[in-house]
Amino acid sequence: MSTPLPTGPLVTRGSLTAELRALGVRPGEALLVHSSLRSLGWVSGGPVAVVQGLLDALGPDGTLVVPTQSGDLSDPALWSRPPVPEEWWPAIRATMPAYDPLVTPSHGLGVIPETVRTWPGALRSAHPHTSFAALGPRAAEIVDGHAPDCRLGERSPLARLEALGARVLLLGSGYDTCTSFHLAEYRIPAPLVEVGRPVRTEGGATRWEVVMEVAIDSDRFDQLGADFERDRPVVVRGRVGAADVRLFPVADAVAYAERWLALHRPGAPFPDAAPGARRHRTRP
Repeated sequence: MSTPLPTGPLVTRGSLTAELRALGVRPGEALLVHSSLRSLGWVSGGPVAVVQGLLDALGPDGTLVVPTQSGDLSDPALWSRPPVPEEWWPAIRATMPAYDPLVTPSHGLGVIPETVRTWPGALRSAHPHTSFAALGPRAAEIVDGHAPDCRLGERSPLARLEALGARVLLLGSGYDTCTSFHLAEYRIPAPLVEVGRPVRTEGGATRWEVVMEVAIDSDRFDQLGADFERDRPVVVRGRVGAADVRLFPVADAVAYAERWLALHRPGAPFPDAAPGARRHRTRP
């Protein structure tokens, strides 16, 4: 039995660039991209061609940014997909490698962010759970200074992107992946959680540490995004290859999310406190 031919569309580096430019991606801007390779269709060159197309659309003065999270470097007591036996937890905590921005792979984000992370010249932020990688002339400005106790708040690349007037591109992914909404969670009352992770000591050894962090919860981001899109004319919709895409400013998304979360989620539980987090009653 013969293998069926792919249905396409056929996507190339050049077609990606043209469709991104038609959507409104501007040369010279900073662009935070959340992506799904599978959604695009049949891509000649795979994730490499996608990154090339994004860089071509942004031009030499533009900066490409992607999330490169590594939430697997977390407390095994909180793992549920899949869990591990409780008797393994102490050994996992004792032997888990510490985060290294040069070698720690991204986790659960797909192949496009991992391709950007390993691209020549890419820079990556320092947070061991919620790092970002960037390519372009403003990469250092965006990723430097990511505080180890600030996953997605004021001392993270998200706040830098907001200040720079950057935009978000949802390239075949939904609002549930929109990290910009998390910045709003740092600006409204939210629980604190205990976050465990391995860290490297000055002597080169690895130890387990627990820090306090703001709880983050993406469970209702799809609804938040739908309301944002309905209420704000800043969201540009279109298609790239077979993918539905959305393009909008980081600042508008954060400002809308601040009001929406305060209205729809006051005092609500935060089931997505992880990666690596235990809820705490203290409030900032």
